[in-house]
Amino acid sequence: MLVGEPGVGRLAVLARRRLEFLHDAGARIGTTLDVTRTAEELVEVTVPRFADFAAVDLPDVVLRGEEPGPLGAKTPLRRVALGALHEESQLYEVGEVVEYVPSTPQARSLETRQSVLEPVLAEARGWLAQDPPRLERVLDVGIHSLITVPLRARGTTLGVVSFYRSEKPTSFEDDDLYLAQELVGRAAICIDNARRYTREHDTALALQRSLLPRGRPEQSAVEIAYRYLPAQAGVGGDWFDVIPLSGARVALVVGDVVGHGLHAAATMGRLRTAVHNFCSLDLPPDDLLTHLDDLVARLDRGEGWAVENTPDSGIVGATCLYAVYDPVSRRCTLTRAGHPLPAVVGPDGAVEFVDLPSGPPLGLGGLPFETAELELAEGSQLVLYTDGLVEDRMRDIDSGLELLRSVLARPDRAPEETCEAVLDALLPTRPGDDVALLVARTHALGPDQVAEWDVPSDPAAVSRSRAAVTGQLTAWGLEELAFTTELVASELVTNAIRHATGPVRLRLLRDRALICEVSDGSSTSPRLRRARTEDEGGRGLFLVAQLTERWGTRYAPDGKIIWTEQPLP
Repeated sequence: MLVGEPGVGRLAVLARRRLEFLHDAGARIGTTLDVTRTAEELVEVTVPRFADFAAVDLPDVVLRGEEPGPLGAKTPLRRVALGALHEESQLYEVGEVVEYVPSTPQARSLETRQSVLEPVLAEARGWLAQDPPRLERVLDVGIHSLITVPLRARGTTLGVVSFYRSEKPTSFEDDDLYLAQELVGRAAICIDNARRYTREHDTALALQRSLLPRGRPEQSAVEIAYRYLPAQAGVGGDWFDVIPLSGARVALVVGDVVGHGLHAAATMGRLRTAVHNFCSLDLPPDDLLTHLDDLVARLDRGEGWAVENTPDSGIVGATCLYAVYDPVSRRCTLTRAGHPLPAVVGPDGAVEFVDLPSGPPLGLGGLPFETAELELAEGSQLVLYTDGLVEDRMRDIDSGLELLRSVLARPDRAPEETCEAVLDALLPTRPGDDVALLVARTHALGPDQVAEWDVPSDPAAVSRSRAAVTGQLTAWGLEELAFTTELVASELVTNAIRHATGPVRLRLLRDRALICEVSDGSSTSPRLRRARTEDEGGRGLFLVAQLTERWGTRYAPDGKIIWTEQPLP
């Protein structure tokens, strides 16, 4: 075609407009990884520049991020987006479920995977067969031409797009069909990307939620409330935990793994399991973080794990705050690895961010972790959180901490109310980073729930210890446990006098369970073994294990403590 021929200028202008249209569509479609929003962007681009009405129909499996099966006639599709010049179109509304009959252009597009052009809808009997009364009303409002294009990406049909004309008197032509195919082809890739992201995000979120605590553990040291909010950008590695320890104590943990996605969620699960295992050994807080630091370093090196070359499987890093509260002494020991400072809210409403030494994030190694110990008044609230709560792109961490301080200065709130107030004040509807928040109100075991005695290093003191235990249990109304507890205390005290050094102390705690503890100055832990028939000893600890629900050893700076627990009647 020569430049001087009639109509060349008009065709060039039309071609330029269509290229500009496709360029604009490429910039405006796919700005998010949300399936519904991407479909809405498609109809927003096409109405009114290309069509007067546009509709996107997808099966529910695509909205859930799943892989769709074969689509065709009678397949239930949901109207996800509808672009319209006015509200009188009589077309199916957003949210309605449509099952197209085999003769409709939409069903033919799904089954043949080809676009369909219906230039004159009044003559399209197959289209009218879908719902004759309704579609007659569609014709009455002026809709007269239709193009349907299957949404196909990576060899999979995801749904169908329908373009209608009413205000423009000319019908759709073959050139319009080619333009619609190009437009929908680009949009289909964006919708499929959003679908795949939805699947990965939901999988990671399900994994993370399965790894986070379910319910509240049985303990009476603190009253707890917690919240976890996933990030808008993707699931991260924030976690929290409340772990009952021996001696009526409780461990509070909050941590944050670097990154987002399945890798971060899986790493979080590994670290949370490791913390539980280290807690079962009753390690001091600084020792526990040292072991956790070593674990993260080994994960980073890939020791013992198959390291895949995936986008989110880079360097493993994490922060953590670990606290142990003892309701008998009301003392709390805390240590942290690169984590934000915890807040303590006193019964009088005073808010203090604990001056806790800052250890390096987990995985760096080489530096020791330091602890801080403070005495908490009964009714104090200990607030642990991840950095997503107080820091984002629009607010630095100092401003976030001051805002948190002002919100926490209400001692009359219960922990649940504190959680709600903090989230309402500090977080948008969809945070940019995931957030874990743990609020614990402290309780104390009063003098009427604790009994302890110094035991001389004299075998004759064993009988006096048995008598003291029986008398105390009678005072507590626990006569049913007197015989068993007397036997347990007798065995533990006898072992301490015979094999250990230093002062021996016997302590009883009446909490959710009856706790019996014997401490001494030795760091050697007894070992449960099976005595042979001819052995004269070695059966005491076996009896203790059989008569109690749990037993164990924890170490102190000046020795060790053997403890047992029995359920209350």
